[in-house]
Amino acid sequence: MAIGKLSLRKIKITDERYFSKWWRDKELLALTSGILEPLADKDVKRYFLAMLQSGNDYHFIILLDGNVIGHISLAKRKNGWYETQIIIGEKKYWGRGYGTKAIHLLLEKAEKLNNANIYLEVRPDNARAISAYENSGFVNVGIKEYPENKHLTQTIRMELKKEP
Repeated sequence: MAIGKLSLRKIKITDERYFSKWWRDKELLALTSGILEPLADKDVKRYFLAMLQSGNDYHFIILLDGNVIGHISLAKRKNGWYETQIIIGEKKYWGRGYGTKAIHLLLEKAEKLNNANIYLEVRPDNARAISAYENSGFVNVGIKEYPENKHLTQTIRMELKKEP
């Protein structure tokens, strides 16, 4: 069970080092993106700068007692939908409820931003993440197929709809 104070703060340029570490970890990549090879330095920099410069997205560092343990985001999509993604990049914090707590903190921020509907996609074999999402109120609405991606052929789409 989670202990300690969890908080979110906006990402900043000095956070690139964490993403560089996480985006090179094969186990993390396999659980999240479906990419099986660590990213090259130039790709890490390009993706990270795109996150920093995005005007429609919200990217936060997850802090536990002031220490960086992960990343969570909320990205504007079509038709009033927002997509969320989360990674607890520091593995020693896996399975302790921090992902669920971070999602709750993000949803509080989303409420202030007046976001209506939020969805996410998760690998069908990522039981820990699915449990965190269900505990946060997300509902499984079906499978999304990616036949062109040999490493991630399908995901589960989960949604959290705001009541009108």
